[in-house]
Amino acid sequence: MAKGGYAGKILEVNLTSGKISKTSVDDETLRKFIGGSGLAAKLFLDRVSPQVAPLSPQNTLFIMTGPLQGTNLPGAGRFNVSAKSPLTNIWGEGNCGGTFGPELKFAGWDGIIIEGASDKPVYLFIDDDKVEIRDASDLWGKDSYETIDMVTDKIGGGRKVKVLAIGQAGENLVKYAAIIHDKADAIGRCGLGAVMGSKKLKAIVVRGRGKADIAMPGDYNKARRAALDVIKDSAVAQSMHSMGTDAALSLGMMTGDVPSKNWSLGENLEGSEALGGPAYSEKYLTRTHACYACPIACKRVVQVKEGPYKGEEQAGPEYETCCTFGTLIMNNDLAAVIKINEMCNRYGLDTISCGSTIAFAIDCFEHGLITEDDTEGVKLTWGNMESVFKMVDKIAQREGFGDILAEGSRAAAKKIGRNAADFAVEVKGLEPAMHDPRGFHGMGLAYAMANKGADHFEQIYFVEQGITAYPEIGLKEDYEGQTSEGKAEMIMISENLGMVCSSAVFCVFVIACLKVNDLVEFLRTTTGFGYSLGELMECGERVWLLKRGLNNLMGITAADDRLPKKILTPLDEGAAAGSVPDIESMRKEYYGLRKLNANSYPSREKLEGIGLADLARKIYTSGK
Repeated sequence: MAKGGYAGKILEVNLTSGKISKTSVDDETLRKFIGGSGLAAKLFLDRVSPQVAPLSPQNTLFIMTGPLQGTNLPGAGRFNVSAKSPLTNIWGEGNCGGTFGPELKFAGWDGIIIEGASDKPVYLFIDDDKVEIRDASDLWGKDSYETIDMVTDKIGGGRKVKVLAIGQAGENLVKYAAIIHDKADAIGRCGLGAVMGSKKLKAIVVRGRGKADIAMPGDYNKARRAALDVIKDSAVAQSMHSMGTDAALSLGMMTGDVPSKNWSLGENLEGSEALGGPAYSEKYLTRTHACYACPIACKRVVQVKEGPYKGEEQAGPEYETCCTFGTLIMNNDLAAVIKINEMCNRYGLDTISCGSTIAFAIDCFEHGLITEDDTEGVKLTWGNMESVFKMVDKIAQREGFGDILAEGSRAAAKKIGRNAADFAVEVKGLEPAMHDPRGFHGMGLAYAMANKGADHFEQIYFVEQGITAYPEIGLKEDYEGQTSEGKAEMIMISENLGMVCSSAVFCVFVIACLKVNDLVEFLRTTTGFGYSLGELMECGERVWLLKRGLNNLMGITAADDRLPKKILTPLDEGAAAGSVPDIESMRKEYYGLRKLNANSYPSREKLEGIGLADLARKIYTSGK
C-alpha cells in the first residue's frame, strides 16, 4: 500500500510499441530516494544503460513528482523531468513550477516513464486512469504556445487540462531545447525538449480529479500553518513577490555576482539599472502569478504597450533571461528581453544556454574567429538585438550558422576551431547560470561538481550570498564571498540539501524562507515515514552520489570537474575585481569530504555504506 503523499503507481508508455502500463515502487525505495530526480536516477540506474545515445529510442524520459505534489503546502507546486542529456551526454534534469505536477498527482500518478519512439508525431493524453497516445500530425511544426492552445481546444470541456509541449526547437533536436508548460514555465536545462522531439512526442496533456492523501493530517496542518506564518514575514518572500527573481540583478551587480559581456566585464551599472527589478516592475509588470498553492507569487506577468516590441500580456522573463539576453550580450533594452523571452518560449529554447551560446558567438565574431561570411550576413556585435533575433530564429530552425550554435557552445567551439574554446563558458557541456564565481568562490566549486553541469540549483546558493542560513545542518550565516577557504564543506552540505529539494521537488525559493526542519516535517507528516533531520540529509547525500556514479559510468572523470578559462580570468573592475576562485584547493578538499578517489569516483565503501551497493557493483566491476 502506498504511503501518504504517493499515488502508488507510475505510468509507463512505450511509444515504439504503443503499450501503456503501470508500475509501482516499494516503500523502502521511496523512503531512500523520495521522488523527483532522486527516484528518477534510481529508476534510470535499474532500467537504462549509461551508454545509451541521448536521442535514441532507448533513452528513457522520466517525468516525476514527489510526495508533496498535490498537497497545499507552499513550495510543492513543481515537477521534475530527467533523462540522459543530448547537450552534455551525461545525466540531465530540470524542474519547474506551475500546475502540471499537482495535476499529475490528482490524476493518480506519481510519474511517467516514456520509452521508445513513435514513427509519427503524437501526444499523450492522461485523463485520470484513462491514457491515450493520440495523433499530433497537425501539431508538428507549431510553436509551443500554438500547440498548448490547440490541444486544449481539442480536448474541450470540463476541468481544464495542463499541458507540456515542445516547439520547433525540440522537433529540430536543438541540443538545448526546452519543454514548455502552459505558456508560463519551462523545463529549460539539459535539452530535454530534444529528447521529446526525438521520440516524436509533441505534448503531454493531463487532467485529474483526485486528491492527495496525507498520512498525518493533524500534524501536517500544524506544520503548514507554522510555515505560512514564517513566509508571510520573510524578507526573502516579500522581495520575491514585489520584484520576482529579477530582484537579484541590481544587488548582484554591486556584489560581483552578475556576469556581463560574456563574463569579461566586472561592472555594468547601466545594464543593471535598465534591466533590474525596480525598472522591470515600474515599466512592464501588470500582475504577479503563483505556482499551485504558493503564497509568494514570484512569477511576473508583463506587457510591452508601445514601441517595436509592443505585444500582448504574457509571462515575463526571469533573472537568468534578463542576464543572458541582457548583461551578457550588452543589451540594456528590457522590452527586447521580454520579446526574445517570448520567442524562446514559443520555439522551446533554454534561455540560459541559448543566450550564453550567442554571447560566445559574439565574442568569436569580435575576435575574428567568425565573420559575416560564416553567419550569412548576420553581424554579431554587442547589443545588436536585430542580429540576436535573427540568430535565435536560425538556431531554432537549424538554419545556416544557427545549426552550429544549436549544438551548444562546447560543440560550436570545436567546430569553429582555433582558440574558440577560450570564449566558451561551460562545464561538462552545460552553460552556467548567471552567477559569477569570482564574486562568490563557492559557486565555482558548485559549478565544477554539479552533476548535470554548471547549474546553481544543484545546491542552495543563497547560503554563500548571506540570504539565508541553516545552522541546524552546519550552514552558518557569515560566509565571505571572495575566499575559497571553508567552501568545500559548505558546498557539500548545500548540495545534499539541494538533492533533498530536487527529490521532493520542493521550491528553493520557499526553502530560503524556512528551515530544513520545516521540510522534514512536511515530508514526515505527508508520507508517514518517520524522517529525522539526519535521515533526510543522508537521502540527499545518497542521491548526489547516485547521480555522480551514473556520470562516472557515462565517462565523467576528475578532468571534467573544472572551470572555464573565462571564469578563471580576473576582472579589472567591479566588486569582484582581481578575485578568482582557487578551484584546485577547493576541489581537493571536496574530494576528501565526499570520499571520491583521485579520478572522482565515489569509493566502494562509501557507496555500500549509504545503500548504493548496486551502483558500486556496476562501477567497480567495470574496472573503474
